Amino acid sequence: MVDHPLEKTNLMTLDEYVDLYESEGPFELINGERIPLNPTVSGHGEKSRIIHDEFAYYNRQHGTGISYFEQSYVLTYSSNWVKGAREPDVMVYRMERIKKYKADDPKWGDKPFLIVPDLVVEVISHNDRYVDVDAKVELYLEDGVEIIWVVDPKQKTVTVRGQGSYQKLKIGETLTGGNVIPGFELAVENIFE
Repeated sequence: MVDHPLEKTNLMTLDEYVDLYESEGPFELINGERIPLNPTVSGHGEKSRIIHDEFAYYNRQHGTGISYFEQSYVLTYSSNWVKGAREPDVMVYRMERIKKYKADDPKWGDKPFLIVPDLVVEVISHNDRYVDVDAKVELYLEDGVEIIWVVDPKQKTVTVRGQGSYQKLKIGETLTGGNVIPGFELAVENIFE
């Protein structure tokens, strides 16, 4: 039997999601529960900005994709019923996917992204628990995100996750964009300058 969105609890329409987001502030929707997002502190925002800027510069030069900084993407049952919402610190789309998405939906700019990113970055905040970060990574993988970078400012490491892959990089090592952003490289130490 297929569940109908109206039979679910805590579901909302896309318009309700946008209205709540604008009136009550940023939140994620995980397993039907609204999770308010804390304000971004300066150090956290700086690391996200560094990574976003590196992606943006590379992508402008090579045309491989587009990166976004603290933007939401929404999972839907249909074009109107929201079943989940995530807001990674940075997200990247392959150029061909994002171009098709924008071409297929002339009103794409009036709502959150209704397309799962190819790569996301999560910067661990001072109040994040590792178990919660791990659960969020698992949700990204379930959503279909190919590559997840988890930046840990305390340990000065970046954990790279993908379907069936795990790698922890430290100062002196280099991140790559994998098959999402071919040729992209970023020295781990550049994130923690």
